[in-house]
Amino acid sequence: MAEKVDYATLKKGGFMRQRQKDRFSLRLHTVGGALTADDLRNIGQIADRFGNGTVHLTARQGVEIPFVRLQDVEAIRAALAEVGLRPGVCGPRVRTVTACQGNRVCPSANIDTTDIAQKIDERYYGVELPHKFKFGVTGCHNNCLKAEENDVGIKGSCKVTWLEDPCIGCSICQKACRDGAITMKDGKMVVDYGCCTSCGRCAKACPVDAWRVQRGCYTVSFGGQFGSKLVQGHTVVPVIEDEETLFRVTDAAIGYFKDYAHKGERLAQLLKRVGTEEFDQKIQEAYRG
Repeated sequence: MAEKVDYATLKKGGFMRQRQKDRFSLRLHTVGGALTADDLRNIGQIADRFGNGTVHLTARQGVEIPFVRLQDVEAIRAALAEVGLRPGVCGPRVRTVTACQGNRVCPSANIDTTDIAQKIDERYYGVELPHKFKFGVTGCHNNCLKAEENDVGIKGSCKVTWLEDPCIGCSICQKACRDGAITMKDGKMVVDYGCCTSCGRCAKACPVDAWRVQRGCYTVSFGGQFGSKLVQGHTVVPVIEDEETLFRVTDAAIGYFKDYAHKGERLAQLLKRVGTEEFDQKIQEAYRG
């Protein structure tokens, strides 16, 4: 009698069933789409050896090796371990953390997205939850990673303060601002900080450095979802200025989801079912410490 295959455990470990009998697409563990050239060479060799010589790059910056045979599951795990790679996860748990290249590469970025993504991965990746849970980290308000489409979206921000003395009244920053926070009145700059989204475009555009800039801040959204149902995440607290506070609010979000979500229910559906009042209160309490 043939041994029964535990497909649920295989899926949990990154082996997703294909339409072809006893064939799997193996998801690898990646963080923010960052791989070394050696990683890529090794993945290619393993795909030749255990798959059909192809590799799929997923929508969430993941890497999958398709056409892995059931009988090769343990062998491919061992081959990956030999070169410092490992399978990813699927199912109801914290998934691959996505991130843009951040300020290590991008001149617009306000944060080190690679560092934050790695810390999120170390803290949460694979944690068992009622349903999938996704983090997305984007370096600036250009929002290349579409932060608000994630259960928790983190957007690099910077707090700005206008400096009157060096300002020459050129109004370039007014044109750069997309939020209507900067106006000219009687030849003088007027900044409505209540309208400011902390994107930093004003400071970047200024030709005379008439802005004091505090980079390394975070705008965080909650309850986003992209798929068969589209939901834009909402912000709950002001711009966060330090990592300790950032992780207090992300801990609170995951804790609330774990405690109150039904099986198979995303954070967006949980908040639609019970309302946002209690969740927002928990996040605000975490923000205040």
